[in-house]
Amino acid sequence: MHRNLKQLQSELSIPFGNPDLLRQAFTHSSYVNEHRMGHHKDNERIEFLGDAVLELTVSEYLYEKYPDRTEGELTKLRASIVCEPSLVGFAEQLQFGSYVLLGKGEELTGGRTRPALLADVFESFIGALYLDQGLEVVRMFLQRHMFPYLPEQGRLLTADYKTLLQEHTQQHNLGPLEYRIVDERGPAHERVFIAEVFLHDRMLGQGAGRSKKEAEQHAAAGALEALKVRTVQS
Repeated sequence: MHRNLKQLQSELSIPFGNPDLLRQAFTHSSYVNEHRMGHHKDNERIEFLGDAVLELTVSEYLYEKYPDRTEGELTKLRASIVCEPSLVGFAEQLQFGSYVLLGKGEELTGGRTRPALLADVFESFIGALYLDQGLEVVRMFLQRHMFPYLPEQGRLLTADYKTLLQEHTQQHNLGPLEYRIVDERGPAHERVFIAEVFLHDRMLGQGAGRSKKEAEQHAAAGALEALKVRTVQS
């Protein structure tokens, strides 16, 4: 069920000066495709901006909260916070899925609960909030709706297998990694990506996901397990 964006502004106590930015943040490309005469804009560009703003504000938070952590430790912490599974959790907590403007096909196939869509909407909301009210209001929003729910003592929120795999290969001087999206399956609203990770043209692991990032994470997880087994055996 779609809910009114005025209700969202009221619940968050964040009135937008430019409501069109908020509407764009919650407009999926499927809606735009079905309403071409309405001059609607989807949230893909604003999501791009929100991703950068989120990385900056989370980096700033971690830098100040954990003054004794190394650059590598902070990088892993940030990656565990801004990855898709983490952002999906925050989007679900705020019920962002119920505010998204979707096309009929996307609606009928459960688009409101699709992880990649929810993560994208969270990032696009951050982008819209930044454009409308600036970085300080973004910080205040995250201090209220994200930072209090992060694990204590700087534990990783979710595993970042790509970073772990890269550290493993560097530690053992195995060489550079290469990720390839080798297949895409299903209709546009239920796309599944197949990723493979290679080391010296040898495929180490394969994974599937609803987004390219998720597929690469699963491929890295499989490769990491295979490499660790091989290391133990050798």
